[in-house]
Amino acid sequence: MAPKDSAQTTDDDMGPGAGRRKAARYAVPVAVAGVAAATIGLVPALAAQGEPELPKISAQQLIEKIAASGTEQLSGSVKITTDLGLPSLGGLDGAAGSAFASGGGEGARGSSADPNAKLMELSSGTHTLRVAADGPGKQRVSILEDAAEYSLVHNGDEVWAYDSASNEAYHATAPKDASQNEKQRLPRDVPATPQEFAAQAIKAAGDTTSVSVDGTSRVAGRDAYQLLIKPKQAADSTVGSIRIAVDVKTGTPLKFTLSPSSGGKAVVDVGFTRISFAKPAAATFDFEPPRGAKVTRGADHKAPEIPGTDDAKGFRSASEPKVIGEGWNVVYELASPDVKGSPGPSKAGEMPHDAQKFVDALGDKVSGKFGTGRVFQTRLVNALMTEDGKVYVGAVTKDALVKAANQAG
Repeated sequence: MAPKDSAQTTDDDMGPGAGRRKAARYAVPVAVAGVAAATIGLVPALAAQGEPELPKISAQQLIEKIAASGTEQLSGSVKITTDLGLPSLGGLDGAAGSAFASGGGEGARGSSADPNAKLMELSSGTHTLRVAADGPGKQRVSILEDAAEYSLVHNGDEVWAYDSASNEAYHATAPKDASQNEKQRLPRDVPATPQEFAAQAIKAAGDTTSVSVDGTSRVAGRDAYQLLIKPKQAADSTVGSIRIAVDVKTGTPLKFTLSPSSGGKAVVDVGFTRISFAKPAAATFDFEPPRGAKVTRGADHKAPEIPGTDDAKGFRSASEPKVIGEGWNVVYELASPDVKGSPGPSKAGEMPHDAQKFVDALGDKVSGKFGTGRVFQTRLVNALMTEDGKVYVGAVTKDALVKAANQAG
């Protein structure tokens, strides 16, 4: 097994030149927050296939190998599970659904095949996906269920989704004035493969991050290096480590695992169980709705939206979110959700009874210089919603959120 490499992405450890400038662009903490908001992840560890003997490689070299990977064509199977540690809602599930149903938007009311709603089902449990890609303009992701299948197909300007359980289809095209880059990204805004998770996690790691090569592994029958990413001096962070298995030959990430600082099983762990780098058949990206299927037309396709950015549904802000802290301890101050009856305690009387019951079951009441509020916790991303309509969110502990709210106030 290749020895561990303790290289760090710090100014002291990197020499000058293009390699240093490239590594300096990698910023892990913000990317982790985005991955967690999408709430897609976790694969049970694949069966051990041995640890191959591979040539030694430095962390810097491995990061550059990932960045230089030209893989655009592949197909295979991905196993993905999410374990955010959300509390059991008991009999509130139905109440919550009815209380917030009116906020689902046209697509949610019109079709069970709408990807804006369907892909959020990946936020819990274990799922098997079948994936295929042929360049930036053609991708297909299918969610395999016990007696049904859901497929999302992107082919040029066309986006189709089909839910075999309900025999409903969703069809949309890129806006005519969209840039070519926007058209190519339509179904890829929410990560679903180790490649996409890794790309977000290695965008720009700075001097708050330790990066090392931690041995080797075999994933989906292929030899891989293990890239280990850990926060440094981040006592408030809920992130323990990120591990990425990188294919030796192609530089393609084959497996992505995010472990919480609290210990226990991983929160996010997604990996290929089968992969081929051969060009998929052109017919893979063709789609025609079956006879009798109900087809819902989307005005302009939008990928599933993630609360926490200016253009995300429900969180409207006139400016960029305020950033409190730095590195892995960063907290974002956002505007309150733009819905009638904010979950903040001061507006509890304006909320439907079922909705308030749902909120009370999830959040813990807290108070400080900012006033009072409620903290909603998972094993990774936590959020504090104050009575005056502010939201503080980050991959940090509850105490860190309260501290940030006090500091901002």
